[in-house]
Amino acid sequence: MEPIDGHNGPYSAPIKLATQQVQPDWIDYNGHMNVAYYTMAFDNAIDAFLQQELGMGEAHAARVNEGPYSLQNNVSYYAELLEGAGFSISVSLIDHDAKRMHLWMEMYNEAGDLAAACESMLMNVDHTTRRSTPYAGWIIQRLQTMQASHNALPRPKGLGAVIGIRRKG
Repeated sequence: MEPIDGHNGPYSAPIKLATQQVQPDWIDYNGHMNVAYYTMAFDNAIDAFLQQELGMGEAHAARVNEGPYSLQNNVSYYAELLEGAGFSISVSLIDHDAKRMHLWMEMYNEAGDLAAACESMLMNVDHTTRRSTPYAGWIIQRLQTMQASHNALPRPKGLGAVIGIRRKG
C-alpha cells in the first residue's frame, strides 16, 4: 500500500532539511552543544528524511508494522554549535538494497561551515518477527529514483572513516 505522503522524485541532491536551533538544555559544561544532541539532531533528520522524501515515516511504520532500525552510526565533529545557533542538515543516499539504506548527513552552522557529519546504516525490520524484511516495491522505486540523482554527488571525504590515533613516523 503506497502512502499519500512522500513523493516519487525527482529528488534534490543532497536533500536539505529545515533549519533548526540549538536549545538551551542542549548545552553541556563546555558551553556548546553536547554530543548526545548532535546524535539526536541526526536521528531527527533521518525521521524527517524518511517521512518527507520517501513517505515511510512513523505513520507508515504503524500502518505496515515495520520500520527502519539503525545498524550503525559514525559521527564526526568539526565545529562547535553554541546556544541559540541555527543549523541545518543535508542527507545523501550513498547506497541501498532491498532491506538497507546507507546515508551520509552533514550538519552546517549558520555561516555554512560544516559542524558535524554522520554516516548511518539503516535496515527495515518487521515489528512482529524483529527480523529484517524487504522494503515495499514502491519504496525501492523511490530509492532507485533518489539514487540516480545522488550518484552524481562527489563521495564524502569522511565516508567509511576509520577511528584511531594517527601517529607520525
